[in-house]
Amino acid sequence: MFPSANEQMDLIRSGAVEIIPEEELVSKIENSINNNKPLNIKLGCDPSRPDLHVGHAVVLQKLRHFQDLGHTAILIIGDFTAMIGDPSGKSKTRPQLTMEETRINGQSYLEQATCVLSEQRLNVRYNSEWLGKMSFSDVITLSAKYTVAQLLERDDFDKRFKSGKPISLHELLYPLAQAMDSAAIDSDVELGGTDQKFNLLVGRDIQRAYGKEPQCILTMPILEGTDGVEKMSKSLDNYIGLTDSPRQMFGRVMSIPDKLITRYYQYASMATGKEVAEMQAGLDDGSFHPRDAKVKAAISLVDLYHSGGSGQAAYEEFKRIFVKKDLPDEISHTELEADGPELAISNILVQAGLVGSKKEARRMVDQGAVSVDGAKVTDYFAAVDLTEKRLVKVGKRKFLYVSRK
Repeated sequence: MFPSANEQMDLIRSGAVEIIPEEELVSKIENSINNNKPLNIKLGCDPSRPDLHVGHAVVLQKLRHFQDLGHTAILIIGDFTAMIGDPSGKSKTRPQLTMEETRINGQSYLEQATCVLSEQRLNVRYNSEWLGKMSFSDVITLSAKYTVAQLLERDDFDKRFKSGKPISLHELLYPLAQAMDSAAIDSDVELGGTDQKFNLLVGRDIQRAYGKEPQCILTMPILEGTDGVEKMSKSLDNYIGLTDSPRQMFGRVMSIPDKLITRYYQYASMATGKEVAEMQAGLDDGSFHPRDAKVKAAISLVDLYHSGGSGQAAYEEFKRIFVKKDLPDEISHTELEADGPELAISNILVQAGLVGSKKEARRMVDQGAVSVDGAKVTDYFAAVDLTEKRLVKVGKRKFLYVSRK
Protein backbone atom coordinates (compact mmCIF):
# COMPACT_ATOMS: atom_id res chain seq x y z
CA MET A 1 0.00 0.00 0.00
CA PHE A 2 1.54 3.28 -1.12
CA PRO A 3 1.04 6.62 0.63
CA SER A 4 -0.99 9.21 -1.30
CA ALA A 5 0.69 11.17 -4.10
CA ASN A 6 0.66 14.33 -1.97
CA GLU A 7 2.28 12.55 0.98
CA GLN A 8 4.94 11.07 -1.28
CA MET A 9 5.73 14.38 -2.97
CA ASP A 10 6.10 16.12 0.40
CA LEU A 11 8.90 13.71 1.33
CA ILE A 12 10.42 13.62 -2.15
CA ARG A 13 10.61 17.43 -2.38
CA SER A 14 12.31 17.77 1.02
CA GLY A 15 15.90 18.88 0.51
CA ALA A 16 15.75 18.48 -3.28
CA VAL A 17 17.23 21.22 -5.46
CA GLU A 18 15.27 20.45 -8.61
CA ILE A 19 12.72 17.94 -9.94
CA ILE A 20 12.44 17.81 -13.73
CA PRO A 21 9.64 17.79 -14.70
CA GLU A 22 7.72 17.72 -11.43
CA GLU A 23 4.31 17.27 -13.01
CA GLU A 24 5.54 14.11 -14.77
CA LEU A 25 6.77 12.70 -11.48
CA VAL A 26 3.38 13.32 -9.87
CA SER A 27 1.75 11.49 -12.80
CA LYS A 28 4.19 8.56 -12.46
CA ILE A 29 3.42 8.30 -8.74
CA GLU A 30 -0.34 8.38 -9.35
CA ASN A 31 -0.02 5.61 -11.95
CA SER A 32 2.15 3.65 -9.53
CA ILE A 33 -0.53 3.87 -6.86
CA ASN A 34 -3.35 2.97 -9.28
CA ASN A 35 -1.47 -0.03 -10.67
CA ASN A 36 0.06 -1.01 -7.32
CA LYS A 37 3.46 -1.08 -9.03
CA PRO A 38 6.59 0.49 -7.53
CA LEU A 39 8.68 2.93 -9.54
CA ASN A 40 12.26 2.14 -10.55
CA ILE A 41 14.47 4.73 -8.87
CA LYS A 42 17.98 4.80 -10.30
CA LEU A 43 21.23 5.97 -8.76
CA GLY A 44 24.42 5.54 -10.72
CA CYS A 45 27.53 4.91 -8.62
CA ASP A 46 31.07 5.75 -9.71
CA PRO A 47 33.32 3.11 -8.12
CA SER A 48 36.53 4.96 -8.94
CA ARG A 49 36.78 5.78 -5.21
CA PRO A 50 35.67 3.05 -2.81
CA ASP A 51 35.31 5.23 0.29
CA LEU A 52 31.97 6.95 0.88
CA HIS A 53 31.41 10.04 3.00
CA VAL A 54 28.36 11.99 4.15
CA GLY A 55 28.54 14.07 0.99
CA HIS A 56 27.66 10.92 -0.96
CA ALA A 57 24.98 10.12 1.62
CA VAL A 58 22.97 13.23 0.69
CA VAL A 59 21.67 11.52 -2.45
CA LEU A 60 21.69 8.06 -0.84
CA GLN A 61 19.31 9.36 1.84
CA LYS A 62 16.97 10.61 -0.86
CA LEU A 63 17.07 7.16 -2.49
CA ARG A 64 16.17 5.74 0.94
CA HIS A 65 13.14 8.05 1.02
CA PHE A 66 11.87 6.44 -2.18
CA GLN A 67 12.45 2.99 -0.66
CA ASP A 68 10.48 3.99 2.43
CA LEU A 69 7.62 5.07 0.14
CA GLY A 70 7.52 1.56 -1.34
CA HIS A 71 9.52 2.07 -4.53
CA THR A 72 12.45 0.02 -5.83
CA ALA A 73 15.96 1.45 -5.54
CA ILE A 74 18.24 0.36 -8.36
CA LEU A 75 21.89 0.97 -7.61
CA ILE A 76 23.91 0.95 -10.82
CA ILE A 77 27.55 0.12 -10.10
CA GLY A 78 29.36 1.71 -13.02
CA ASP A 79 32.05 -0.92 -13.44
CA PHE A 80 32.05 -0.40 -17.22
CA THR A 81 31.71 3.41 -17.22
CA ALA A 82 34.42 3.73 -14.56
CA MET A 83 36.82 2.47 -17.19
CA ILE A 84 35.94 5.70 -19.06
CA GLY A 85 35.95 8.00 -16.03
CA ASP A 86 33.18 10.53 -15.45
CA PRO A 87 34.51 13.89 -16.69
CA SER A 88 31.88 15.93 -14.79
CA GLY A 89 33.50 19.00 -13.27
CA LYS A 90 36.97 17.92 -14.39
CA SER A 91 39.42 20.20 -16.15
CA LYS A 92 41.39 17.31 -17.63
CA THR A 93 40.96 13.72 -18.71
CA ARG A 94 40.53 11.32 -15.79
CA PRO A 95 42.64 8.17 -15.49
CA GLN A 96 40.91 4.96 -16.51
CA LEU A 97 40.48 1.96 -14.22
CA THR A 98 40.63 -1.72 -14.99
CA MET A 99 37.50 -3.87 -14.72
CA GLU A 100 39.02 -5.68 -11.73
CA GLU A 101 39.62 -2.38 -9.90
CA THR A 102 36.05 -1.22 -10.53
CA ARG A 103 34.61 -4.50 -9.23
CA ILE A 104 36.64 -4.35 -6.00
CA ASN A 105 35.71 -0.70 -5.43
CA GLY A 106 32.10 -1.38 -6.37
CA GLN A 107 31.76 -4.07 -3.72
CA SER A 108 33.17 -1.70 -1.10
CA TYR A 109 30.77 1.00 -2.30
CA LEU A 110 27.82 -1.35 -1.91
CA GLU A 111 28.81 -2.43 1.61
CA GLN A 112 29.02 1.21 2.71
CA ALA A 113 25.88 2.33 0.86
CA THR A 114 23.81 -0.10 2.90
CA CYS A 115 24.69 2.02 5.93
CA VAL A 116 21.98 4.27 4.47
CA LEU A 117 19.88 2.11 2.16
CA SER A 118 17.52 -0.66 3.17
CA GLU A 119 18.43 -4.05 1.75
CA GLN A 120 14.74 -4.52 1.05
CA ARG A 121 13.51 -3.09 -2.25
CA LEU A 122 17.12 -2.75 -3.41
CA ASN A 123 18.43 -4.08 -6.73
CA VAL A 124 22.11 -3.86 -7.56
CA ARG A 125 23.20 -3.97 -11.19
CA TYR A 126 26.58 -3.65 -12.89
CA ASN A 127 26.38 -1.72 -16.15
CA SER A 128 28.89 -4.04 -17.81
CA GLU A 129 25.86 -6.37 -18.08
CA TRP A 130 24.59 -4.38 -21.06
CA LEU A 131 27.35 -1.97 -22.04
CA GLY A 132 29.93 -4.75 -22.23
CA LYS A 133 27.75 -6.61 -24.72
CA MET A 134 27.25 -3.72 -27.13
CA SER A 135 28.86 -4.18 -30.54
CA PHE A 136 30.62 -1.37 -32.41
CA SER A 137 27.49 -1.13 -34.55
CA ASP A 138 25.42 -0.66 -31.36
CA VAL A 139 27.74 2.13 -30.23
CA ILE A 140 27.42 3.89 -33.58
CA THR A 141 23.62 3.60 -33.36
CA LEU A 142 23.70 5.09 -29.85
CA SER A 143 26.09 7.89 -30.89
CA ALA A 144 23.81 8.81 -33.80
CA LYS A 145 21.07 9.72 -31.35
CA TYR A 146 22.98 12.70 -29.92
CA THR A 147 25.03 15.50 -31.47
CA VAL A 148 28.46 16.88 -30.62
CA ALA A 149 26.87 20.31 -30.28
CA GLN A 150 24.53 18.96 -27.61
CA LEU A 151 27.42 17.38 -25.71
CA LEU A 152 29.46 20.59 -25.86
CA GLU A 153 26.62 22.39 -24.11
CA ARG A 154 27.90 20.78 -20.94
CA ASP A 155 29.79 23.41 -18.97
CA ASP A 156 33.02 21.49 -18.33
CA PHE A 157 33.30 20.32 -21.94
CA ASP A 158 32.59 23.85 -23.17
CA LYS A 159 35.27 25.40 -20.96
CA ARG A 160 37.88 22.82 -21.94
CA PHE A 161 37.07 23.19 -25.63
CA LYS A 162 37.32 26.98 -25.53
CA SER A 163 40.58 26.91 -23.54
CA GLY A 164 42.18 24.44 -25.93
CA LYS A 165 42.43 21.65 -23.36
CA PRO A 166 42.06 18.17 -24.87
CA ILE A 167 38.78 16.27 -24.73
CA SER A 168 39.18 12.61 -25.57
CA LEU A 169 36.48 11.05 -27.71
CA HIS A 170 35.75 8.41 -25.07
CA GLU A 171 34.77 11.17 -22.63
CA LEU A 172 32.03 12.33 -24.99
CA LEU A 173 30.65 8.80 -24.84
CA TYR A 174 30.34 8.83 -21.03
CA PRO A 175 27.00 10.71 -20.84
CA LEU A 176 25.61 8.43 -23.54
CA ALA A 177 26.76 5.30 -21.71
CA GLN A 178 25.21 6.53 -18.44
CA ALA A 179 22.02 7.35 -20.36
CA MET A 180 22.00 3.83 -21.79
CA ASP A 181 21.85 2.57 -18.21
CA SER A 182 18.52 4.35 -17.79
CA ALA A 183 17.16 2.76 -20.98
CA ALA A 184 18.42 -0.70 -19.98
CA ILE A 185 16.65 -0.76 -16.60
CA ASP A 186 13.54 1.27 -17.54
CA SER A 187 14.36 3.96 -15.01
CA ASP A 188 11.38 6.03 -13.86
CA VAL A 189 13.40 8.49 -11.77
CA GLU A 190 17.14 9.11 -11.65
CA LEU A 191 18.84 10.82 -8.72
CA GLY A 192 22.12 12.71 -8.65
CA GLY A 193 23.99 15.72 -7.40
CA THR A 194 23.54 19.08 -9.08
CA ASP A 195 26.81 18.46 -10.94
CA GLN A 196 25.16 15.49 -12.66
CA LYS A 197 22.19 17.40 -14.11
CA PHE A 198 23.45 17.31 -17.70
CA ASN A 199 24.05 13.54 -17.65
CA LEU A 200 20.63 12.91 -16.11
CA LEU A 201 18.92 14.96 -18.79
CA VAL A 202 20.75 13.02 -21.51
CA GLY A 203 19.19 9.93 -19.99
CA ARG A 204 15.72 11.31 -20.74
CA ASP A 205 16.65 11.98 -24.36
CA ILE A 206 18.18 8.54 -24.94
CA GLN A 207 15.26 6.72 -23.32
CA ARG A 208 12.91 8.61 -25.61
CA ALA A 209 15.10 7.80 -28.64
CA TYR A 210 14.81 4.09 -27.81
CA GLY A 211 11.04 4.28 -27.47
CA LYS A 212 11.04 4.28 -23.67
CA GLU A 213 9.10 6.54 -21.33
CA PRO A 214 11.61 9.22 -20.22
CA GLN A 215 12.69 9.29 -16.60
CA CYS A 216 12.18 12.21 -14.29
CA ILE A 217 15.28 13.57 -12.61
CA LEU A 218 15.87 14.81 -9.09
CA THR A 219 19.02 16.64 -8.08
CA MET A 220 20.38 17.05 -4.57
CA PRO A 221 22.85 19.67 -3.34
CA ILE A 222 26.61 19.19 -3.20
CA LEU A 223 27.73 19.28 0.44
CA GLU A 224 30.77 21.38 1.27
CA GLY A 225 33.57 19.74 3.19
CA THR A 226 34.42 20.50 6.80
CA ASP A 227 36.66 23.35 5.62
CA GLY A 228 33.57 25.16 4.34
CA VAL A 229 35.22 25.90 1.01
CA GLU A 230 35.73 22.89 -1.23
CA LYS A 231 33.36 20.06 -2.14
CA MET A 232 33.67 17.24 0.39
CA SER A 233 36.52 14.97 -0.69
CA LYS A 234 38.77 12.41 0.93
CA SER A 235 41.75 13.71 -1.05
CA LEU A 236 41.26 17.14 0.57
CA ASP A 237 40.82 15.61 4.05
CA ASN A 238 37.64 17.65 4.54
CA TYR A 239 35.29 14.69 4.73
CA ILE A 240 33.30 12.68 7.27
CA GLY A 241 33.39 9.00 6.30
CA LEU A 242 30.30 6.81 6.59
CA THR A 243 32.39 4.23 8.44
CA ASP A 244 34.20 6.73 10.70
CA SER A 245 34.03 6.06 14.42
CA PRO A 246 31.54 8.05 16.53
CA ARG A 247 34.44 10.07 17.97
CA GLN A 248 35.77 10.94 14.51
CA MET A 249 32.35 11.89 13.19
CA PHE A 250 31.55 14.06 16.20
CA GLY A 251 34.90 15.85 16.17
CA ARG A 252 34.75 16.63 12.47
CA VAL A 253 31.27 18.17 12.74
CA MET A 254 32.49 20.34 15.62
CA SER A 255 35.26 21.66 13.33
CA ILE A 256 32.96 23.04 10.61
CA PRO A 257 32.54 26.82 10.10
CA ASP A 258 29.44 28.31 11.73
CA LYS A 259 27.96 29.16 8.33
CA LEU A 260 27.56 25.44 7.57
CA ILE A 261 25.75 24.37 10.74
CA THR A 262 22.22 24.26 9.36
CA ARG A 263 23.35 22.75 6.02
CA TYR A 264 25.04 19.91 7.88
CA TYR A 265 22.05 19.53 10.18
CA GLN A 266 19.77 19.21 7.16
CA TYR A 267 21.87 17.27 4.66
CA ALA A 268 24.34 15.32 6.79
CA SER A 269 22.24 14.71 9.92
CA MET A 270 18.98 14.48 7.90
CA ALA A 271 16.99 16.76 10.20
CA THR A 272 13.42 17.62 9.18
CA GLY A 273 12.57 20.95 7.60
CA LYS A 274 10.88 22.01 10.85
CA GLU A 275 13.94 21.11 12.92
CA VAL A 276 16.25 23.00 10.55
CA ALA A 277 13.99 26.06 10.59
CA GLU A 278 13.92 26.06 14.40
CA MET A 279 17.70 25.82 14.60
CA GLN A 280 18.18 28.61 12.06
CA ALA A 281 15.73 30.86 13.92
CA GLY A 282 17.61 30.25 17.16
CA LEU A 283 20.95 31.05 15.54
CA ASP A 284 19.52 34.20 13.97
CA ASP A 285 18.03 35.61 17.18
CA GLY A 286 20.95 34.50 19.37
CA SER A 287 18.95 32.09 21.53
CA PHE A 288 20.92 29.14 20.17
CA HIS A 289 24.71 29.36 20.46
CA PRO A 290 26.58 28.05 17.37
CA ARG A 291 28.55 25.62 19.51
CA ASP A 292 25.36 24.13 20.93
CA ALA A 293 23.92 23.89 17.42
CA LYS A 294 27.00 22.00 16.26
CA VAL A 295 26.67 19.62 19.19
CA LYS A 296 23.05 18.94 18.25
CA ALA A 297 23.99 18.32 14.60
CA ALA A 298 26.94 16.13 15.58
CA ILE A 299 24.90 13.97 17.98
CA SER A 300 22.21 13.50 15.32
CA LEU A 301 24.79 12.54 12.69
CA VAL A 302 26.52 9.98 14.91
CA ASP A 303 23.18 8.43 15.93
CA LEU A 304 22.22 8.18 12.24
CA TYR A 305 25.16 5.90 11.40
CA HIS A 306 25.76 4.20 14.75
CA SER A 307 23.57 2.75 17.47
CA GLY A 308 21.25 4.97 19.45
CA GLY A 309 23.05 6.83 22.22
CA SER A 310 26.38 6.80 20.35
CA GLY A 311 26.08 10.52 19.67
CA GLN A 312 25.71 11.43 23.33
CA ALA A 313 28.59 9.12 24.25
CA ALA A 314 30.78 10.79 21.60
CA TYR A 315 29.80 14.18 23.05
CA GLU A 316 30.81 13.13 26.55
CA GLU A 317 34.17 11.91 25.23
CA PHE A 318 34.59 15.15 23.28
CA LYS A 319 34.08 17.14 26.47
CA ARG A 320 36.63 15.02 28.33
CA ILE A 321 39.25 15.58 25.63
CA PHE A 322 38.67 19.22 24.70
CA VAL A 323 37.01 20.76 27.72
CA LYS A 324 38.67 18.85 30.52
CA LYS A 325 41.78 18.11 28.42
CA ASP A 326 41.55 14.39 29.19
CA LEU A 327 42.63 11.69 26.76
CA PRO A 328 40.29 9.51 24.69
CA ASP A 329 39.13 6.24 26.23
CA GLU A 330 40.94 4.24 23.56
CA ILE A 331 44.21 5.17 21.82
CA SER A 332 45.80 2.85 19.27
CA HIS A 333 49.43 1.77 19.46
CA THR A 334 51.69 1.43 16.40
CA GLU A 335 55.22 0.03 16.19
CA LEU A 336 57.48 1.84 13.73
CA GLU A 337 60.54 0.83 11.75
CA ALA A 338 63.68 2.59 13.05
CA ASP A 339 67.39 1.92 12.51
CA GLY A 340 68.26 3.14 15.99
CA PRO A 341 66.53 4.17 19.21
CA GLU A 342 65.47 7.52 17.73
CA LEU A 343 63.36 8.52 14.74
CA ALA A 344 62.78 11.98 13.26
CA ILE A 345 59.36 13.43 14.07
CA SER A 346 58.65 13.83 10.35
CA ASN A 347 59.24 10.12 9.78
CA ILE A 348 57.12 9.22 12.79
CA LEU A 349 54.16 11.23 11.54
CA VAL A 350 54.33 9.84 8.01
CA GLN A 351 55.10 6.22 8.94
CA ALA A 352 52.33 6.20 11.55
CA GLY A 353 49.84 7.54 9.03
CA LEU A 354 49.13 10.66 11.09
CA VAL A 355 49.87 12.84 8.05
CA GLY A 356 49.94 12.11 4.35
CA SER A 357 53.37 13.48 3.50
CA LYS A 358 56.51 15.09 4.93
CA LYS A 359 55.30 18.39 3.51
CA GLU A 360 52.16 18.09 5.62
CA ALA A 361 54.29 17.03 8.61
CA ARG A 362 56.34 20.21 8.33
CA ARG A 363 53.18 22.29 8.07
CA MET A 364 51.67 20.71 11.19
CA VAL A 365 54.90 21.21 13.18
CA ASP A 366 55.18 24.83 12.01
CA GLN A 367 51.58 25.41 13.14
CA GLY A 368 52.38 24.06 16.60
CA ALA A 369 49.89 21.23 16.08
CA VAL A 370 52.25 18.36 17.03
CA SER A 371 53.12 17.21 20.52
CA VAL A 372 54.90 14.21 22.06
CA ASP A 373 53.93 13.17 25.60
CA GLY A 374 52.19 16.53 26.01
CA ALA A 375 55.19 18.63 24.95
CA LYS A 376 54.77 20.69 21.77
CA VAL A 377 57.27 19.89 19.01
CA THR A 378 58.67 23.05 17.41
CA ASP A 379 61.58 21.59 15.43
CA TYR A 380 60.71 19.70 12.23
CA PHE A 381 64.05 17.85 12.43
CA ALA A 382 63.64 16.82 16.08
CA ALA A 383 64.43 13.17 16.89
CA VAL A 384 62.24 11.24 19.30
CA ASP A 385 63.48 8.37 21.47
CA LEU A 386 61.20 5.40 20.75
CA THR A 387 62.70 2.88 23.14
CA GLU A 388 59.61 3.54 25.27
CA LYS A 389 56.03 4.10 24.17
CA ARG A 390 55.33 7.75 23.30
CA LEU A 391 51.99 9.52 22.94
CA VAL A 392 51.90 11.58 19.75
CA LYS A 393 49.12 14.09 19.15
CA VAL A 394 48.50 15.84 15.82
CA GLY A 395 45.92 18.59 15.63
CA LYS A 396 42.95 18.39 17.96
CA ARG A 397 41.72 14.88 17.26
CA LYS A 398 44.57 12.54 16.34
CA PHE A 399 46.17 10.58 19.20
CA LEU A 400 48.51 7.62 18.77
CA TYR A 401 50.99 5.71 20.90
CA VAL A 402 54.17 4.89 19.00
CA SER A 403 57.31 2.86 19.74
CA ARG A 404 60.02 1.13 17.70
CA LYS A 405 59.75 -2.52 16.68
